[in-house]
Amino acid sequence: MGVLPGQRVVCADEPTAAVASGGSGFHALAERELPRLYRLARRLVGDDAEDAVQDALLKGYRAYASLDDEVAAPAWLTAILVNCCRDRGRAKGRRVEETELEDADEFSLYRKIAAEDPFPYSDSLHLDFLHQFGREDVRAVLAELPELYRLPLVLCYCEGYQVKEIAYLLEAPLGTMLARLHRGRKLFERTLWDYAERHGLLKENARR
Repeated sequence: MGVLPGQRVVCADEPTAAVASGGSGFHALAERELPRLYRLARRLVGDDAEDAVQDALLKGYRAYASLDDEVAAPAWLTAILVNCCRDRGRAKGRRVEETELEDADEFSLYRKIAAEDPFPYSDSLHLDFLHQFGREDVRAVLAELPELYRLPLVLCYCEGYQVKEIAYLLEAPLGTMLARLHRGRKLFERTLWDYAERHGLLKENARR
């Protein structure tokens, strides 16, 4: 990926604040960022989160001397983690099924809920549908998506990154990233509905 945000290439004998602070500086950074990194990794690679974070921290420690701007450290460490998660996804060799995407492009969750009317006595049908999902359910749905679409969705809607930042992190043109986010949203909607069907979340609440 080349030089990451907040990082510059330094010679071995060039003194920097990061070198002066040594491992203690990185330890403080890692301790401060660990909860956020682990949460992000859980959304990106699920059960492999702990290993991905460990990989990222090791790579970050080795490259810490090249970090010139401490303010940029969180974004710098995030970029390393995202690359580690991508490496794990490549190692598993998950591929995107084109037929799956073609179906997803035509799917509309709003229309599907209105047509199926899963809660016939509801005055707020779409909200009642969404309220069936807890955090673990959403995480499970995200885990079903191909990495190509899961990563941009998580970075955009869970972590709050701008699209141009995501394009940089994932090494893709801005237009390509916009298209992936659009398709990813469609695929997420369809997967959300399929998940609800499989887990009985479309049944009327017993209290009604």
